[in-house]
Amino acid sequence: MRPGQRLWLALLLAWLLLPLLPLLVWSFAKGWHYPQLLPATWSLDAWRYVLAPESQVLQSFGSSILCSASVAVLATLAGVPAGRALGMFEFRGKRLFELLVIAPTIVPGLAVALGLHVIFIRLGLANSLPGVIIVHLIPTLPYMALVMAGVFANYDASYEEQARSLGAGTWAVWRHVVLPAVYPGIIVGALFAFIVSWSQYVMTLLIGGGKVVSVPLLLFNFASAGRNDIAGAISILYIVPGVLIILLSARHLRGVGAMRTYSNP
Repeated sequence: MRPGQRLWLALLLAWLLLPLLPLLVWSFAKGWHYPQLLPATWSLDAWRYVLAPESQVLQSFGSSILCSASVAVLATLAGVPAGRALGMFEFRGKRLFELLVIAPTIVPGLAVALGLHVIFIRLGLANSLPGVIIVHLIPTLPYMALVMAGVFANYDASYEEQARSLGAGTWAVWRHVVLPAVYPGIIVGALFAFIVSWSQYVMTLLIGGGKVVSVPLLLFNFASAGRNDIAGAISILYIVPGVLIILLSARHLRGVGAMRTYSNP
């Protein structure tokens, strides 16, 4: 790596990490008041509370991980065929389909959640984890579909035809031809879906009705109550899944970045 690249990398890391330092300090502070540069008293009370086995914090983390992982899987199952259709084929009504795909990113999430709340109540999905998972698909599916559209726009379908001419069935073609070519995009799309679902607050609050307690809800509650120490500790833990996923998927992100960006013909 060249010295200039190292400098830019160091600046980027500093830009990303410096805003987290006050949160880290707050998590160990027992009172931190202006104009003190550092807390006068340090304590582990916030971390003891957050990491206690009976703490609601760990339970909310479990619920959030289950919810976000489920959303990522469902978004992948629906987004891959949608992205294949957008990236590879021309069909009547394609422009309308594209508009429907990106519509959730244009319409405010609050308006969508309010509109769906009555329907979810009638279907018995309100105040439940399945209802929250379903409503999280609304903002996550566009990311998954558009990422996969970009992948399939640069995909050569002739390999599938060659595999079929050699006797491969549908499952064999998908497993040995399609999946190896597009799996970096699937990983990146699922990563986006997980992070978007992980950070949802309004939709979780309205559809979950306070019975589904996610990490953003709990974080907002402690911050509103003035418990900055516990809020700081939760914030540090809150970013861990996203950082781990990005680190584990870095090489796949590079592969997708090299693909041709999807654009309308």
